[in-house]
Amino acid sequence: MVKVLIVDDAAFLRMRLRKLLEAAGYQVSDAADGVKALEIYKAQMPDLVLMDVNMPNMSGLEALQEIMKIDKNAKVVMLSNASQQEHILKALECGAKNFVVKPFDETRMLEQIKKMLER
Repeated sequence: MVKVLIVDDAAFLRMRLRKLLEAAGYQVSDAADGVKALEIYKAQMPDLVLMDVNMPNMSGLEALQEIMKIDKNAKVVMLSNASQQEHILKALECGAKNFVVKPFDETRMLEQIKKMLER
């Protein structure tokens, strides 16, 4: 089963994504910040990470950089608001494979996840 890690400090977004992904057949873990995301990543080595840019304790950009040190082939998709364009560019430079602007369309999100996992 494909493992996906959702990292976002907004509990409602984690729940929404969890429900969407589990209904699509994915095994889902989640974390509210980058520190916990790193713990889970090391323990589970998920196939895909969906990660918010702005979070407490450790930002998504910092967590992305740490994940890429652990696994240079990690598939990380950053989640951001449209106003965070400079963070998106930095994330892509640091190894993120793609980004999704919030709020997102669920059908499109599933399509992007499927494409990412096929790479």
